[in-house]
Amino acid sequence: MRNLVLAAAAAFIALPASASVTVIGDGLAVSCYKSAESRLANQQTLRECDAAFTEALADHDRVATHVNRGILRLIKRDFAAAEADFNEAIRLDPREPEAWLNKGILLIKSGRSADAVTPIDRSLQLRTSRPALAYYARGIANEDRGDVRAAYRDLKQAQAIAPGWREVTTELARFQVRTR
Repeated sequence: MRNLVLAAAAAFIALPASASVTVIGDGLAVSCYKSAESRLANQQTLRECDAAFTEALADHDRVATHVNRGILRLIKRDFAAAEADFNEAIRLDPREPEAWLNKGILLIKSGRSADAVTPIDRSLQLRTSRPALAYYARGIANEDRGDVRAAYRDLKQAQAIAPGWREVTTELARFQVRTR
């Protein structure tokens, strides 16, 4: 019988937080979305996101603005505020996959990888618009948890979805696959 043995060196992983949620129209919620999508996190963009909640927002746009503001807060490493935004988005719409995905990314970045797999799994079940990012993030979380085989499988899945994504290729290069 042939067993697959995987080994990987532990490394700090630069994990993006970029599963923003689209807001249609104009106004501050759209500005917040564009800032999250471009990863432009500064005091001005955060003030615009805050002010967006004073506008008359459709339910979807309110959820999206929580996700998008959470992304900006995550980029600024304000983990508690980002988590509050993702949790509020999930409370308002538990079927919003990008809220779940970003919560998982936040958990990884804040050193809680063991807790990250469940929300990332949920984002995949709900058909996140960024499945390669979800598999990549889950791969990182699985490696941090010590499940190297699952990490390798997830990274290979991310590579299959986004073959040109350099970070995934770099992470996979750390693995050695051996047969016994």
